[in-house]
Amino acid sequence: MKGLELSRSYFEEYGRPLIHQHFPHYEERIAAGLVGMGSECFGFDDEISQDHDWGPAFCLWLDRQTDDVIGNDLRIRLAELPKDFAGITGRQESSWGGGRTGVFEIGMFYRQFIGFTHVPSDLREWRVIPEANLATATNGLVFTDPVGDFSAFRDRLKEFYPEDIRLKKIACRCMVMAQSGQYNFLRCVSRGEFVSAQCAETEFINTAVSMVFLLNKQYKPFYKWMHRALLKLPLLGNAIYDLCSDITTAHTVESGRKVYERKCDLMEAMCRHIIEELKRQELTDSDSDFLLDHGSTIQNRIQDPLIKRMNVWAE
Repeated sequence: MKGLELSRSYFEEYGRPLIHQHFPHYEERIAAGLVGMGSECFGFDDEISQDHDWGPAFCLWLDRQTDDVIGNDLRIRLAELPKDFAGITGRQESSWGGGRTGVFEIGMFYRQFIGFTHVPSDLREWRVIPEANLATATNGLVFTDPVGDFSAFRDRLKEFYPEDIRLKKIACRCMVMAQSGQYNFLRCVSRGEFVSAQCAETEFINTAVSMVFLLNKQYKPFYKWMHRALLKLPLLGNAIYDLCSDITTAHTVESGRKVYERKCDLMEAMCRHIIEELKRQELTDSDSDFLLDHGSTIQNRIQDPLIKRMNVWAE
């Protein structure tokens, strides 16, 4: 059973009856689901995932007033529920895996991921939130939300970055992809700096994946899941997924210097895909095949004067 399915079943079996029996006057003010840290919240959990921080559990979200009144009592009642469920043993929490499930005040739940108890209110606030944190704050499933406060916060985040912030990030990604993959990778190889070449390759892949998520207006998750998550993206997802795989396994096809030449060819293929999509979205009108030349063009489309004046290399 996948973690999200397990969580929903556990909530329906134990969570919903607990709320109905002990907190009937607040039943319509409690949201429930599973969102946040953990592979199961992205739907990527498997047998390997089950050795820690995985098992029957769910989240309950309360507004501040409700949390002040029943929060502590609800936490006590929740801790009394059976730990094992459906033949699955209770969660084995790791040293850093605690606090992922349980009872949360809505604002404080989101604060742990985005740094604010409110939806970002201006470009500055949006700009400082890492992509992976936003992916974590908007993953998983909401099982019930009668009032809708939790989902309203969630839906605003899922609307994605304001366009000026998206453009700023895309412009920066152009610069970094060009620098790491189209320029520095082979230069490092030519100097025999193979550790630096590996770092450049990794930087290129990470940045390229981020670029594809930005083009899809989706948040890139934690590096552990970013490659797999590409397959869910309609724009370039499959193509970039395959190219990333090919780059990292090039040594199985070629040997010697030909390995690095093949990697360069694959990087250039990835850049061509991205440039085509940038043009399709009318973000650039440059005919250059070097992504560096597209960065400033895209930055010039930013409307906010302060963001527009920032160094193009700055995210």
